[in-house]
Amino acid sequence: MPQNITKSAKDIVKDALSQVTAISAEEAMSLVGSPDHVFVDLRDGIEQAKTGIIAGAVASSRGMLEFHIDPDSPAHKPEFNQDKTYVFYCASGGRSALAATVAMEMGLSPLVNLTGGVGAWKKAGGDLVQE
Repeated sequence: MPQNITKSAKDIVKDALSQVTAISAEEAMSLVGSPDHVFVDLRDGIEQAKTGIIAGAVASSRGMLEFHIDPDSPAHKPEFNQDKTYVFYCASGGRSALAATVAMEMGLSPLVNLTGGVGAWKKAGGDLVQE
């Protein structure tokens, strides 16, 4: 008997997007290098290596985010223990919105989601750099 999937990935992303403050690529571009903001790349490492990341961003991934945030985890990244606004992004904005809802549940705040992700960033003229 097949599984009875009752909620689509699209529905889950839509719910996540409704819970996270959105920021446009143009708004985000003005925050690069800001001492009050931390960009977080939630794409997989292969994607990050292939295209680069936003300058100064913390390279995480949706699969490792909780471990990077948790100060008691051996995989903790100290960049997640700062009194700053976190700007989450991925390729198009869906995975980062999902990750943001989990990060908020863990107590990380404030945070915003880059609408349209790297696609919107590049379309707006944003640069990506190799780590």
